[in-house]
Amino acid sequence: MAVKTITIDLEAYEALARIKGRDESFSRVIKRLTGGEKKTARMLLENLSKVSLSADTLDHLEGIVRDRERDLVDFTPLIG
Repeated sequence: MAVKTITIDLEAYEALARIKGRDESFSRVIKRLTGGEKKTARMLLENLSKVSLSADTLDHLEGIVRDRERDLVDFTPLIG
């Protein structure tokens, strides 16, 4: 992988260092902050424990799933 050297002032370095994870590189921090990081299933799994959904949100999602299941059943006779 090619690399480039950049110069940042101490204030910018300290700001990045504060938000950098323990096992995270500065390159990864910059990619995460700028949207340049590729999203992977591994990243989803690593961050899933940080997600907290309210009961209302879960109820709403459950309703969406039920509606989709009902719609799928409604179209089943047309399929075959």
